[in-house]
Amino acid sequence: MAVDHAQILANLSSLQDQPLSIISLSEPISASHTANRNSNVSPDAFENPSPASLEADLSHYKELFSKLRFSYLEQVTKEKFLRSIVGDPPLIVEPAENTELEAQLADVKVVLKEQKAAVAKMVLELEARGRDLARRYETITLQTIPLSHLPSQISALQSTLTNLRSLPHSASPSSSSPNLTLPLPATLSLLAERESELAQLNQQLKTLQQALPRKLKELEKVENELRIVEAQRDGVTIGAREAIRRREDGGGGDDLEGRGRWLKGVEAGLRGMLEVEG
Repeated sequence: MAVDHAQILANLSSLQDQPLSIISLSEPISASHTANRNSNVSPDAFENPSPASLEADLSHYKELFSKLRFSYLEQVTKEKFLRSIVGDPPLIVEPAENTELEAQLADVKVVLKEQKAAVAKMVLELEARGRDLARRYETITLQTIPLSHLPSQISALQSTLTNLRSLPHSASPSSSSPNLTLPLPATLSLLAERESELAQLNQQLKTLQQALPRKLKELEKVENELRIVEAQRDGVTIGAREAIRRREDGGGGDDLEGRGRWLKGVEAGLRGMLEVEG
């Protein structure tokens, strides 16, 4: 079954068009009380809530509820007291009854305290879940922007693929490089092989770079030795020329000639060992 990307994006957009907030979700409940609402909370903060305005609302309603509870208890206590006085006969409470009622009150306070702790724990869990949902909602909202461009990109890629498949065989790139027509598993295998070769070449390059200073020192040493040999060659050449001049003049240059041949042999041997061309 083909996936309809346009329909998915339309569904996401329709969901994002609806404001996700507790105030908007509670509108059916709070609509009937909005007209008779009498508090210091700004109506704009109610319609456009923010974390600060919601915190202010919560503090305000807590204060109102505390005052209302105090007023209720005071009124009920006065009413019961007056009824007990004006009643016929008057209601007389014995100390034992007070002690029993105080014991019951202590038990009720313990249960109430447990219920308050449970409610506080539930509120913390709801706050954590609300923050998590808000974070996920924001993430989805941000991801929807690049996702909205995917259908056009997919269509462009499909069009390009269709055009490439419609090209004649002679114009296809596969005629010059068969690797371009490999399937995905073979391409991944070839890529892994090339990466392995590249890693080996990098390792060899690193080894050569580490050996480069030592080779440069050896080269410098060989150049120094070569300069000494060249100096000796120049001396021998001068001596040989002098011997040739003496022979032409009738002098005895056999010793110098033999020495010159010996030095030439030494020079040739050194050049052979050092692999230096003349």
